[in-house]
This record gives sequence, structure tokens and C-alpha cells, in this order.
Amino acid sequence: MKLTMVAATGGIGRHLVEQAVAGGHDVTAVARRPRDLPDGVRAVAVDLARPDMRALASAIRGADAVLSALGPRNPRADAGITSRGTRAIVTAMQAEHVRRIIIVSAAPVGPVAVPGRPKPPRHDPGDGIFMRYLGAPLTRAMFGRHYADLAMTEQILRDSGLEWTVSRPPKLTDKPLTGRYRTALNRNIRGGFSVPRADVAHHMLAMMDQPETIKQIVGIAS
Repeated sequence: MKLTMVAATGGIGRHLVEQAVAGGHDVTAVARRPRDLPDGVRAVAVDLARPDMRALASAIRGADAVLSALGPRNPRADAGITSRGTRAIVTAMQAEHVRRIIIVSAAPVGPVAVPGRPKPPRHDPGDGIFMRYLGAPLTRAMFGRHYADLAMTEQILRDSGLEWTVSRPPKLTDKPLTGRYRTALNRNIRGGFSVPRADVAHHMLAMMDQPETIKQIVGIAS
């Protein structure tokens, strides 16, 4: 498949690129400063904080799918980049008639309200007692602006008319790829407190062949 990877040199993005190349896919890597990419990968420099729409459209043109690991380097200081960047990606995809997009969000986002979803559930249905009453509220208190931006990002996809999927992992680690993780549609994973970035990338690639994940939110955890 012909794939466009956004934020291709970040924590999850570099795994997406490496695993896609190993799987024989034709990869275009989008990053602010593309570097250290595998041989044969087409690199396109785009700063998603201030996107060059012409360059972004050229990166997306002809793709079978876009996989985005876009997120802030510092969740407290850089909140806002994910929704702004995703809006630009969606606009470019619509202009180029590319339909499939898979993005990374985060497990605590479900109960966060946005204008298009003013009364979300009070708790994620997959969370246990600890996460409902301590873990998730604490992380939202610490990174509230970041999670509000991710919730807005998800709303942008819901309104896009595209064939979208949202991956919601919990705490990300740099442990090596295992290929062993749990997933669930429209809920977090009970007792799932972390997952390797490499496994999130592995699952994002796998979902390209899973039509049941289209227009769904997918929880993932070890």
C-alpha cells in the first residue's frame, strides 16, 4: 500500500515508518525536520503548527491511507498542535480524495466535552474503579489542555466524512515491539496502564485491513 506517515520521526511515528517499510509498503514520511529515515522513504518537510498546505497535499496525494502520530513534544506547553495539524491533514485529504486516516489520541479523552459532544459519558466504560476515580481525573487535571485538544481532534475526524479510526493508548513506553496487546472498540482496556509505542504502531498498521474499525475509537493496552 501507499502510505503517508505524519509526525514520522516522533516516538510512534518512527516505528510506523520502520514497520511499514519492513512490510513492503510505499512510505511518504511527513515531519518538521525529516531525518534518519530508512532507505526508499520519501521525505516531505511540513511543520504542522504552521502547515504548508501545498507541501502537505503533495505528501498525501495518491495515498491509500494516512497514519498520524501527531502530538505535542510538551503536552503542557504545546497544546493545540494536534487539532490544528489534524484539521490541515483532513483538508488536504479531502482535496486529494484520500479517505482512510488512522490517528493516535489517548485513553483519558473519552469523558472530555467538546462543542460537538457537550455531554460525554462521565467515565470511559472500560475503566475500572481506580482509573475512574483517581487515575483518569488526575491525568486530566495535569494535562487538561492537551486532552481537550485531543478531544477536539477526534471531533474534527467525526465531522470530516472520512474513513477515520482513533487509537487511544494509555501511558506509552519505549519497550520493544511485542505484538501482544489487547484492544476493544469504543472503550479503554480494563487494567491496561501502559503499552509500548512500537505496539501502538503495529496495531495502527494492522487496522488498515480491519474495516470494522472504520469510524470507531479503539482502545489498546498491554
